[in-house]
This record gives sequence, C-alpha cells and structure tokens, in this order.
Amino acid sequence: MTKQEISEIKKLLTQRNCSITRICGCYVDGEKNKKTEFKQAFLALPEEEMFKYFELLRKTLSGTPGKNLLTLDFPLASEEEGGTQEFLLRLRDSKLKDDALLEEFYDKVISSYEYVGNYLILLVHDAYDVPGRTTDGLEMDDASDEVYEYILASICPVELSKPGLSYNAAENAFQNRIRDWVVSLPETGFLFPAFHDRGSDIHSILYYTKDAEELKDSFVEQLLGCPLPLTAGSQKETFQAIIEETLGDSCDIEIVKSIHDTLTEMVEEHKEEPAPFTLAKNEVKAILANSGVANDRLEQFDRRYDETAGEQTSLLADNVMNARTFEIKTPDVIIKVSPDRTDLIETRNINGRDCLVIALDGGVMVNGINVRPVPGPGTEETME
Repeated sequence: MTKQEISEIKKLLTQRNCSITRICGCYVDGEKNKKTEFKQAFLALPEEEMFKYFELLRKTLSGTPGKNLLTLDFPLASEEEGGTQEFLLRLRDSKLKDDALLEEFYDKVISSYEYVGNYLILLVHDAYDVPGRTTDGLEMDDASDEVYEYILASICPVELSKPGLSYNAAENAFQNRIRDWVVSLPETGFLFPAFHDRGSDIHSILYYTKDAEELKDSFVEQLLGCPLPLTAGSQKETFQAIIEETLGDSCDIEIVKSIHDTLTEMVEEHKEEPAPFTLAKNEVKAILANSGVANDRLEQFDRRYDETAGEQTSLLADNVMNARTFEIKTPDVIIKVSPDRTDLIETRNINGRDCLVIALDGGVMVNGINVRPVPGPGTEETME
C-alpha cells in the first residue's frame, strides 16, 4: 500500500469520519491465559474510551512503508480452503459476530505470538463507503465507487504503571500512586484486506511492526501465512555486501561515491511516485554499470546477488541508502557530507600515507566556532 492509501484509511479512525461497526478484544496474561474478553458496537462506546481506541488503532497504521508497514502477498496455498487468507476472509465477512471464529482467531494469535508479559488483542470491523474522485483528485461524497470492508487488528502490551507520587485533590495531599495495568501502544498489527487502487485487495495484507528489525517471523508465518521480506537493516547489509563482493579490490571511495550519486539521482526522479522506489536485481546491476564499474566485475554480479540476496529479491532504495547524507567512517572519525557535495572529498597519498582530503570551501566551524584553516607545509598565506 502507498502512503496515500494508508493515509486514507487512517483518516477513518477519527470521531468525525468513523464508520467502525464493531470492536472485540481479548486480554491475555504472561502465561498465555485468556483473562477476559469483550465485544460490542464501536459507536456505543463512551466518548472518552472511543478516543483511546482511536489512538491505538491509528498507531497500527503509522510508520514508514517498507520498514514499519509492510504489504505482504498471500501465496496460493493460503487462499485455499483452510488456508490463512481464507480464514481471515471468513472472519471479515462475519463482521466479528461469529463467536467461534473470534475464539479461533484469539487462539491462533496466542499460539503464534511470542511476547513476555500481558497483552491485549484488539480487533475492529469497518465498512468504508469509498467516495468517488474527479480527474483532479477531488472527492465526491455522493458518488461512491464501492464499499471497502476490512478488519484491523492491534496487539498492545499491557503493563503496570510506574510507581510514584500523585496528588489527591479530595485530601489535598500527595500520596503514593496506586499502580494499575495500562494498555500501551501496539507492538504488532495488520489490516486485511489491503487497500489498493481505492478498493479491496484480498490477495494481500498490510502488516505493522513497531520494531522494523523485529518482524516476529513465527507470528506472520502461522497466523497470516505470508512470506516476509528482508528487514530494512538486512536490506542495507545485503546491498553493501553485494557491492563489496562484486567490486573486490577495486572497491574504492570514488566508485562508492559514484554509486551513491547515481542512486541519489534515481531516488530524486521517483520521489513523486506514490509507491516506495524498489530496486530489482537488474536495476542494481544498471546502477553499478552507470557508476563506472568495470565489465569484468559486472560479470561477478549475478552470482553474488543470487547468493547474497536471492534472484527474486527486491530492495527498497530508502532502506539501502540514505539519500540525505554521504557518510565516511574510520575507526576514529565519522564524516557526513551533503550528498550533492561529494565532489569535495578525495583520497590522496601524502608522505606515504593514504589520506582523506576535504576541500574547505565556504569557511570552517569547529564546535560551533568559526576558525581559520591552518596552512599546510610549503604553502603561503595571501596577505591582505
């Protein structure tokens, strides 16, 4: 799902736009026991509670696509009778009114979700009357294209509040605060089906994880039945390994600068596109070729890519490179340069030592203090 599609559904989770029909929940303790359950019409909730639930549900649609928010596709086996997608479809179509299906869903979550502590499983059903749009993007409230019916699940830790002092207005005194169990923002959740091209896509699901590097593999595989992509961090490491292994001894700073510049230009070209810019295997190879990598090194690329990432693996550009900065790191020094000024950096061998040389154009500031560059040996200062 794109940012715009996620944002459109997220806007529904407000009092003004809410069309949620039903909310259900199951509180699970640290021993995986169901402590209590509830289910009711969402709009029958007290206003104060409704706002708290909106906060939890909206968080499940927050984050960065490709990092915290992942669009996962169901394999064909999951869509067969008895498969994970088929089960979620039945759960959605029940409008959360089938108690047996709800219990089965809770049991599936409890058996697959690894978490130390108590947590709350939240599940809501909604039917969104998708408004039509004019050619210039304006919504037409009286021209509905279709109804997008979905379920949104959130798994929220339930933790003891911190100890401390509180003010008792009735007693006009400070007292020891009573600790109670508080529902925290969700760690995990999903939206089913995905919302693509302003309509239902029952062949995919939007998965949320608070920690982009902890995708909870067993939970996704057992409950959702979808293959997971590499995490954002793993994609970056994979891209770096492919570059290093392909280039070998020829991997120098000039080549890496060129790769960074080429990739930065491509990101800039695609920045207006709604979907995250993704690099397939052939596109990564083209980046290397356009960056001046020798043909004999490119011959090594296909094998290195397949071994390191997998032939069909795609990488998100935002995950493999930071287009906002160019970083050089040694064991003792870290230098960050604006990506459009990598020309200021070069390497030289000075007195037998490999050195990094940075042109000091436009003045120098050290610890917030403007300083004058120190002339090197054999140079003459221009006297004013």
